[in-house]
Amino acid sequence: MEEIVGLREGSPRKPVPLQELWRPCPRIRRNIQGSLEWLKERLFRVGEDWYFLVALGVLMALISYAMNFAIGRVVRGSGIPEVKTILTGVILEDYLDIKNFGAKVVGLSCTLATGSTIFLGKLGPFVHLSVMIAAYLGRVRTKTVGEPENKTKEMELLAAGAAVGVATVFAAPISGVLFSIEVMSSHFSVWDYWRGFFAATCGAFMFHLLAVFNSEQETITSIYKTSFPVDIPFDLPEIFFFVALGAICGILSCGYNYCQRTSLFFLKANGFTSKLLATSKPLYSALAAVVLASITYPPGVGRFMASRLSMSEYLETLFDNNSWALMTKNSSPPWSAEPDPQNLWLEWCHPQMTVFGTLVFFLVMKFWMLILATTIPIPAGYFLPIFVYGAAAFSGAVTHTLSTALLAFEVSGQIVHALPVLMAVLAANAICQSYQPSFYDGTIIVKKLPYLPWIRGRKIGSHLVTVGHFMNCTLTTLAKDMPLEEVIKVVISTDVTQYPLVETTESQVLVGIVKRTHLVQSLHTDSASWAPGQQPCLQDILANGCPTQPVTLQLSTETSLHETHNLFELLNLQLLFVTSRGRAVGSVSWVELKKAISTLTNPPAPK
Repeated sequence: MEEIVGLREGSPRKPVPLQELWRPCPRIRRNIQGSLEWLKERLFRVGEDWYFLVALGVLMALISYAMNFAIGRVVRGSGIPEVKTILTGVILEDYLDIKNFGAKVVGLSCTLATGSTIFLGKLGPFVHLSVMIAAYLGRVRTKTVGEPENKTKEMELLAAGAAVGVATVFAAPISGVLFSIEVMSSHFSVWDYWRGFFAATCGAFMFHLLAVFNSEQETITSIYKTSFPVDIPFDLPEIFFFVALGAICGILSCGYNYCQRTSLFFLKANGFTSKLLATSKPLYSALAAVVLASITYPPGVGRFMASRLSMSEYLETLFDNNSWALMTKNSSPPWSAEPDPQNLWLEWCHPQMTVFGTLVFFLVMKFWMLILATTIPIPAGYFLPIFVYGAAAFSGAVTHTLSTALLAFEVSGQIVHALPVLMAVLAANAICQSYQPSFYDGTIIVKKLPYLPWIRGRKIGSHLVTVGHFMNCTLTTLAKDMPLEEVIKVVISTDVTQYPLVETTESQVLVGIVKRTHLVQSLHTDSASWAPGQQPCLQDILANGCPTQPVTLQLSTETSLHETHNLFELLNLQLLFVTSRGRAVGSVSWVELKKAISTLTNPPAPK
């Protein structure tokens, strides 16, 4: 059917469809269309490519600004020390903000893209990302259900998120949960264990399922499958060598933790490096990456460290159940142009050096190169490199964990060496824990995060120290009979978040706690109702609805340091008031507690 057309008024007798002719405001639309055509004619006189060049410049400027914004928001480093601090009840502002999620993913992707050049992993950032998602889902759940915020429920979700982060990296739910317990918590609830194990199992199952769907695996199996003999996996005298290997790994882990922590202290104390890290983090990262890349360059020195292999291929070759020495003794394999996927072990064999020489050179070079890589301010995981470096015993000693032995069994799919590996891990941990803090505790020390250290050693006389020796005796109390003028002066002159409420100024008997925010709000609300000449007191404000909290837990001046430390860690406390016969005499926060522990561990020199 032919289209019905007509003539538009004022047009050069050009037919137009009737539907177009009958639209509202034809004159205004006609003027706008003419203006646009005139603008198009004028603009494209200079060539349309110039406008695309302008668009290119604007887009690249936006991308550059977005990248700078993202880099500024990236939470650098592992993330496990900060998560460990958060799980003790300390609030780190914006650390779990979901807005940091994209920046963390982009930064971690760039780190992993470097492969074995930088020699860093993804475990720590994955724990941080998982805890971010757990915190966000917890807020969504609270708003959806309509429940008030529950600190205990939030900590349960964060603990489960930490377990999931470990489990999804290695697809190992059992060791993932145990590793998160050992690293993240000093006291752990059985209820949190059930939740974390359930979430970690779901994550590990999905990880394996995706590998099957992607045709990477035929079925759900271990990541680095091994074929060790089951009948006689090892001779009984070999246990001695396992223990000796564990002792060597323990000594090396002490040196590694000390050197890594000293390097971080040096970078912060040195004027040039501290200024460089404060103002030009990308420049420092680029310089460190250039040094590492020049050494691991495969045609150069990198050929003696199997630098063409990825982190996953490193583990695949090191878990290989073949005797490289016997295989290379009868043949001289040539140096291939590209790694052979079926014979990755050949990367450890070079015509100019034996397999043992290559391994020794790898251990010597990667020791200091890994320490240098950990100083780069980028999102990165530090557990996988040390696991590649020394497997269960070395990584377990560095992190002060025993679950690394179970992790080795889960990723390899065999448990025939359970007894000797556990003995090696125990020997390594016994040595390292006696002389050095763990890798993550050392990072907490360097970053000065608000985390309570352990009370180590039996000969420091910590049981004789009581709260009366280290409590803060400067305590600002509010009495019920205190005039409101004095209450206002106290509120203005102090910045504490809560005040101890006592019965009277004379008795100083502790009866409750008043939040600063509630008190300020009540003072503003009730000030208009005061009659001229009236002398109201704090009791009047409390009677009009200012909420108070009961003192459910308090310390005595005779409470020991050990009991106080256990209470703070078990209940995630930040402050407790001290009473003597009911009278408020002081307070103890984690600052005083940490200082007391540090004084015991490192007593000041006598004057």
